[in-house]
Amino acid sequence: MGSGLWTAAAVNLTEWIGLNTGLLLFIFGVVNAVTNQFLIRRFDGRRLIGELLYVMFFSYFVNIFTNLLNNVGVPNLPIVIRAILSCLGVVFFCVAISLYQRANIVMHPNDDTTNILRFMYLKGNSTAAQVIDFVPPIIIIIIAGIAIKAVYSVNVGTVFSFIFNGILIALSDKWIWPALKHNFAS
Repeated sequence: MGSGLWTAAAVNLTEWIGLNTGLLLFIFGVVNAVTNQFLIRRFDGRRLIGELLYVMFFSYFVNIFTNLLNNVGVPNLPIVIRAILSCLGVVFFCVAISLYQRANIVMHPNDDTTNILRFMYLKGNSTAAQVIDFVPPIIIIIIAGIAIKAVYSVNVGTVFSFIFNGILIALSDKWIWPALKHNFAS
């Protein structure tokens, strides 16, 4: 029923050029981690290494969980159930993003980009930051879609994610463990 936009971009590139989705997510993460160094306008080795380690494990676990969900039959569930599960997954990862962005210990490079955009460039607006962070994967999906004449992994969950990610992160900041405050460091 769709996936997050960065994952959808990786899936569409997988269909186009044949590289493993996990490998593409890792490549996206590395590029994004390096981009973050430019966005913060200085070199932060600890941040870079943390993001690279995070994305290394994340990209590997995406493949594991994809296989697990396929093996337990989620793709065979009724469409309404899959749509609900997909949207619930978005809600849960937005809550998680809110918590770990506020903790700011180590983050996925894409989530750090959102934080950097939010606090350094957009006066705290998580929704605008999330939309800007979604521009590159949307472009990738469009280009790959034109090349392969199809679009994969874009569905209800992807649209829900695009519309509600920033909003859900902002609401989670207010409602889920509100005493945990952002300690963003540029």
